[in-house]
Amino acid sequence: MAVLSTLRPSNRLLQIIFILLILRTRLITLPKDSFERLRDATAGKRLSAAELTAVLQQIYIKERDGSKTLLVPYRNRLAKVSIHDTAADILASNAKHFPLQSSDSKKSKGLLDPKFVRALRALLFHIAIPSWKSKEAFILAVHSFFLVARTVLSVAVARLDGIIVRDLVRADARGFLRGLGLWFALAVPSTYTNVMIKHLQSTLALRIRTRLTRYIHDLYLSKYPDLRYYRLGLGVGAKRDLLGEGQDTGNAGSIEGVDQYITADIEAWAEGVSGLYGNLMKPTLDLVLFTSQLSRSLGLRGTILLFGTYYATVRILKAVTPAFGKLSAVEAKLEGDYRAGMGRLGREGEEIAFYDGGARERDILTRAYMNLIRHVNSVYKIRIAYEWTEDYVIKYLWSAAGYGLIAVPLLFTRRRRPAAQFGSNPGSSLSASSDGNEVIASRTETYISNRRLLLSLADAGGRLMYAYKDVLELAGVTERLYSLVSSLYAVKPVSTGSNFPSSSGDITNNIIGLEHVDIGTPAQGTSLNESHILSDSAESVHVKSQSVLIRDLSLWLREGSGEHLMITGSNGVGKTAIARVLAGLWGPSNENGKVFRPQSLMVVPQRVYMPVGTLLDQVIYPDSYADFLEKDMSIEPRGGGSGNNIRDILESVFLSYLPEREGGWSTRKEWRDVLSGGEKQRMAMARVFYHRPKFAILDECTSAVSSDVEGRMYQHARSLGITLITISLRPSLMKYHTQVLNVLGNDTGRWTLAHIGQDAVLTPMAEAEGDEGELWLGFNKEIASLERTLKKVDGWDKRLKELNTLLKM
Repeated sequence: MAVLSTLRPSNRLLQIIFILLILRTRLITLPKDSFERLRDATAGKRLSAAELTAVLQQIYIKERDGSKTLLVPYRNRLAKVSIHDTAADILASNAKHFPLQSSDSKKSKGLLDPKFVRALRALLFHIAIPSWKSKEAFILAVHSFFLVARTVLSVAVARLDGIIVRDLVRADARGFLRGLGLWFALAVPSTYTNVMIKHLQSTLALRIRTRLTRYIHDLYLSKYPDLRYYRLGLGVGAKRDLLGEGQDTGNAGSIEGVDQYITADIEAWAEGVSGLYGNLMKPTLDLVLFTSQLSRSLGLRGTILLFGTYYATVRILKAVTPAFGKLSAVEAKLEGDYRAGMGRLGREGEEIAFYDGGARERDILTRAYMNLIRHVNSVYKIRIAYEWTEDYVIKYLWSAAGYGLIAVPLLFTRRRRPAAQFGSNPGSSLSASSDGNEVIASRTETYISNRRLLLSLADAGGRLMYAYKDVLELAGVTERLYSLVSSLYAVKPVSTGSNFPSSSGDITNNIIGLEHVDIGTPAQGTSLNESHILSDSAESVHVKSQSVLIRDLSLWLREGSGEHLMITGSNGVGKTAIARVLAGLWGPSNENGKVFRPQSLMVVPQRVYMPVGTLLDQVIYPDSYADFLEKDMSIEPRGGGSGNNIRDILESVFLSYLPEREGGWSTRKEWRDVLSGGEKQRMAMARVFYHRPKFAILDECTSAVSSDVEGRMYQHARSLGITLITISLRPSLMKYHTQVLNVLGNDTGRWTLAHIGQDAVLTPMAEAEGDEGELWLGFNKEIASLERTLKKVDGWDKRLKELNTLLKM
């Protein structure tokens, strides 16, 4: 500092500037660093690497009230978000608000009909904003306050603009400076209001998207017996006779590309609704307030001309507006088709590579993309005429009308003072000049204020016209989302037909079986609930299957009885269909068939599903890490060596090497690509040993596993007390089962059921066909044939000795 004091002022200034340039980075980052240190002191400690790994593994914590606390790592700290599932009674009570609707091409081109209003009201007031006490309603109220505040501030700015110009014309320096100070003071709440409106609109869109996404997730990813995510794929399309004659089944058709609905469409709908509220309320409020302000200056003539301009604008734009709603809905569908094609290519990449089908898939994707591009280009061409007319009307027609409206108070409403009013007295020339300047200043103030209001009014009218187009586009997205929700509600659970009383719950949990069940593939619409189309009746539609594969099937297995069933037969006869019926995915094809499904049942398909997550998640699926902790199991063996740990489970399926090979239990990879086919099937068996269900249906789930490993896994499953129902064509698995069900196929629906080693078999055709109707099971026939052959061995030995004797002679 002493050195700086000896320098001349110019050199001192240069020195200060040089020092500031050197320290500029530190000066800029100092406030940020101070804020970071303050946040560190108040936010708690940072997560270590081990703690971060544990949080990523755990994901959430189960609360006593049934809610979940989501653990979100953020900047090496832990944020907690409370998640509440949508209550079952709310889902049930909202069903009446989402009946299936048929689409009618004769409706208005913009879809602005009562159907759209009902759909928008159902989505908005029963899902997005369910109550006026919700956070979304509070955000909407605050947003409305700022919208009103901005309109009031716009009027004040227009008036202040006129006052500043008036004082400038008067050459009133004091008044001009005072107005300029008010201008800067008014800019503070105005800019803050604009920023808050954008922030609240984005926040409202995010809240609406979150609530709608969670609601549809709870509805779509429903548990047994609903399983809407599965049954929706079977088709919920209503038959034309269910909807009634002359009605289209547009909205009642099956839903394809659900991922497009849940991701892109929900986002577009949330953005559209939140933006539409501001784009409708603010311009409407501007029109009312600005019109009332202008009517004071315009008088009757100007007010009539103003409303005439409104009417002409609405009539012109309505006449040239295309059906943006339908165009938007078609674009969303084509976008979903293209996205589904890309997703299919990612999922089935290996199979396509084996066939070298890249060229064929490219043609398929190119066709889907070109369909989308052609539609988008057609929309752009349609927009040319509309946007040209819209810009011409809003910018130029409204500008010309504005000049005419401004001229009304200057040319007609107010009268010019006659020259005689100022007199011919020379002494009064100064007074006349002063009065003339006052008149000019007053007219200038009126002109500037009215011009400012008219510009704002033109902007409000333009945004209102643009909002009309937004409403049409929103109608298309609303139609798609409503069709998704209504179709999900229309999906009915599969009826088992079981009539056991509730007091026999223990009995039904200890047995699995079918009683006089016809099994067939579900027809389109078999999952549809008629009450969502025609009336408020709760009865469901019974539609027969497209084809019956197996007729009058009856079988029983009891837990702990030591009985295990093997289902065999040629391909396409319905073996997997039996598993689907037993698992509750399909219902009986006949009305009197009964299915007894225990709660403790696990089905292992041939194609193993590998979820996103860690190596541990692959073993415990569908349990979460929180569920795993509740079971009091360990990952590694404990001191007692009880065997109740994940390591021993992997050992039983010969996968104990995976944690070391892949980098530990918390390793996250794309497991469907990392593990081989045999490893994935053994991982599926590890899940069975982890959950230990009473009954397990194994559908060709060891086809890629060697016979010795397969046998050890089956033996281990039996040692755990799991009753097995195996679908397989491998004779080597016969020894692990006591009963064999052979599905004969040949479009007859016949089947045979027998205990292994017995000749007589159970078949529903036996009584009708007598003794000739008793069919021999293929394996038993082979055993009998071998036994007959073995009885001839002694005769063959005797004959062989005779031949040897003859040859020696």
